[in-house]
Amino acid sequence: MKIARFVFLASLAITSISGASAQQPATIPAPVAIKIAPESFDPFVGQYEDAANLGGTVFSFLREGEKFYLRVTNQDKIEILPLSPNKFFITPGNRGDIEFVRDSSGKVTGAIFDQGTAYDLKKIANTPAPDTHVAYKRTEAMIPMRDGVKLFTVILTPEAQAENLPIYMERTPYGVAGSSSNRINSSKPELVRDGYIFVFQDIRGREDSEGVFEMLRPLRDKRDPKSIDESTDTYDTIEYLLKNTKNNGRVGICGVSYPGWLAAVALVDPHPALKASSPQAPVTDLWMGDDFMHHGAFRQTYAHQWAVPLESAKKGGDIEFNEPDLFDWYLKKSLPELVDEMGKISHSWRAFKEHPTWDSYWQAKATNLYVTDTSVPTLVVGGWWDQEDMYGPLNLYKSLEKTDKDNQVNLVMGPWNHGGWGGRGRKLQNVDFGSDTGRWFRSEILAPFFAYHLKGKGTLKVPEASIFRSGSNKWMSYDQWPANGGSFQKSAFYLNADGKVTLQKPTANGDVADSYISDPANPVPYRKRPILQTYGPGSTWYTWLVDDQSFLSDRKDVLKWSSDVLTDDLTITGDVIADLFASTTGSDSDWVVKLIDVYPADDADPKMSNYQLMVAEEIFRGRYYKSFEKPEAIKPNAVTEYSINMRGNDHTFLKGHRIMVQVQSTWFPLYNRNPQKFVPNIFTAPMSEYQSATQTIYRSAKYPSHINVAIAQ
Repeated sequence: MKIARFVFLASLAITSISGASAQQPATIPAPVAIKIAPESFDPFVGQYEDAANLGGTVFSFLREGEKFYLRVTNQDKIEILPLSPNKFFITPGNRGDIEFVRDSSGKVTGAIFDQGTAYDLKKIANTPAPDTHVAYKRTEAMIPMRDGVKLFTVILTPEAQAENLPIYMERTPYGVAGSSSNRINSSKPELVRDGYIFVFQDIRGREDSEGVFEMLRPLRDKRDPKSIDESTDTYDTIEYLLKNTKNNGRVGICGVSYPGWLAAVALVDPHPALKASSPQAPVTDLWMGDDFMHHGAFRQTYAHQWAVPLESAKKGGDIEFNEPDLFDWYLKKSLPELVDEMGKISHSWRAFKEHPTWDSYWQAKATNLYVTDTSVPTLVVGGWWDQEDMYGPLNLYKSLEKTDKDNQVNLVMGPWNHGGWGGRGRKLQNVDFGSDTGRWFRSEILAPFFAYHLKGKGTLKVPEASIFRSGSNKWMSYDQWPANGGSFQKSAFYLNADGKVTLQKPTANGDVADSYISDPANPVPYRKRPILQTYGPGSTWYTWLVDDQSFLSDRKDVLKWSSDVLTDDLTITGDVIADLFASTTGSDSDWVVKLIDVYPADDADPKMSNYQLMVAEEIFRGRYYKSFEKPEAIKPNAVTEYSINMRGNDHTFLKGHRIMVQVQSTWFPLYNRNPQKFVPNIFTAPMSEYQSATQTIYRSAKYPSHINVAIAQ
C-alpha cells in the first residue's frame, strides 16, 4: 500500500478528475466511443450541480466545434466521448462516466456522474459557467542547500504574470512531482484568485530530493556552522527563490500535518523575506499527544502503517497484511515481535524500544518546547475531530501565544478531521455542521491572511481565536483561548450513583465505585470491526472519532454514566480535564475516558437517532501518573488519582440530548495493550507478562471522579 497521508483537495469529484487517472482492471475492456452528430451535444450544454453532496462544485458541459467537454469548477476542461446518445465517458483513462437524464417531454434535466460513487446532478443553467481556471508554467529545480544537498522543487508561475508576485510555499515528505496547474486550481482556488507563485518542495531524503531523511529532524547545533535542519533548508530555499523568480520579496509558508510541522519550524531563525506562516494540524509532540503516543500509550497501528513506509523507502513504501480484519492481525502479533521486525527498517521503531519514556530524545523533537517566539505572523489551524494531530495545533498555539506581544499569532479550530478544512467541511459521516465550514475558512480567514501579509491587500479582521461551536453549529470569536472566565464558569460533570452524570458532587461515603475486568486477550476495539488498513480501500480511519459509540453497548468492560435528558442547552468551552479516581488489581493500567453527546431517539435526522458522538476523548498510561520521564508501578488495589488532559472543545449539548461518560482500559489495536503489570519496558515485554485486571472507578465524596469543564452561564 502506497502511503499518501494527506491530500489537500476540495472534493471527491475533483480529487478523481485532477489526480492520476484510475487504472481499469485488465479484465474490463476499454470503452469505445460511438459516432454522433456534434449538434446532438447541444441539449446537454449548461451547468449542473449536486447541491447536497458537492455544494459549490459546478459541472459545466460545453461544445467546441465537433468536441464535447466537461469543466469542473476551478479546473481545466477535459474531453468526454459518447458511449450512447445520452451517456459519455471521461478521457483519457476512462475516469468515470456521465449519463444525462431527460424528463417525459425529452428535456435534459440532469445527469448521473459516476466515479465509483454516483452523484445526482441537476441542471441549473443552459450555458456553461465562466472559465476561472488559471494557467501556470511549471518549472523544476534542484535547489542547493548550504551543505551541498539539492532539493527537488516544483515552481508554478502564472503564464500571464505581469507584476511581481509573492511566493506561497509548501514543503513535504510526501512527494511534489504531481504538482500541476490543474491541481492548484482545484485545491487552492481562493489563493489562485489572489495571485501567487506556488512552490512545492520535497524535503531532504524524500522522494526526488537528495540527502538523508530523519523523522521530525531536531534543531541543529548552531555551534557547528555546517549543521543543517529543516529551518536552514527553508531559509536556503527562500534565498534561491528570491533570486530566481519574478517576486515581490515576500514569502509565505503553509502545510498540513508533517508539512504543518515544517511550516512551524520555519519560524526558527526565519529568513527576513518570510512574512507569514500557517502551520495546520502540525505534528508538535510525537510522544505526548500526536502520532506515536498519547500520554505514553503507544499508537501501534499508526506508527506501523504511517512511519514504517515513510522511513523504509525513499518513495512511499508497502505494507502487506494477511488478515482482512487488522484487529485479529495485531492480536496475534506481540509488541516485541513487531518492534524487532520494524526496527530493521524504521529508525522510529528502534527509538520506541530505546526511548520508551518522554526523555531527551522525544523532547528534542517537541516543537512546542523550542518554537516559543516568533516575529512572523502565524495562523495555527486544527480540527476538533483530527484523528492524527489535534494535540499539535493547540499546544503550538499555546507555546507561541505566551510571547505574542504584537498579537501576530491566531488560532482556528473547526469541526474537521485531519485536514478537513481543505474540502467542503459540511459533514463528518452523518454529523452535519450546517454549513460549508471549510470553504468559509479558506475564503474568510486563510486567503485574507496571506493576501494581507504577502500582498498588502485588504484589511485583516481575523479574531485572536476563531472557534467552531459544534452542536449549535456556529463560529465563535474569542480574544483568548481557552476562553475561560467571562461568561463561562468552571464546573464539572461528576460520575454518580445509578450510572448518572450530574453537575453535583457525590455525597456518598465510603469507597462507592463501579468495576470491570480488563482482559488483554479481549481488548475493546477502537472502531467498529472489521478494522481495515489505515489508508486502505474502505477504511473508516479518517472519521473514526465521530463513530457512533453505541457499538460498544454490550461490552461489560466499558463503564457508562449518563445525565438525565437536558431541559436546556448546555455549552462547554476550553480545556476538558478528566480527574479520575481509580484502582487496579494490577500494577500498571491504561485509562480511556470519553465525553459523549447522546442524541435523542426522535432526532430530526433519523440517522442520528440515539447516536453517541464523542466530544472529547483521551487515553493515559497509568505508569506515568507521577512523571512522564520516570514511570513507576501503580500500587495494586490503592485508589490513585489521574489527571487526564482530554484537550478541549467548544460544544453545545442541545436540549433533549444527554451527556455520557465512558471509561475503559483498552482501545485496540490503535493503542497497544498494556500488560497491566509493571514491566521495565513495555516494548520488550513478552505476552507471558500480560494479565487480566479488575479496574475500579470511584464516585464518592472522598473520591469524586469527574470531568472538569467551563460552562456558559
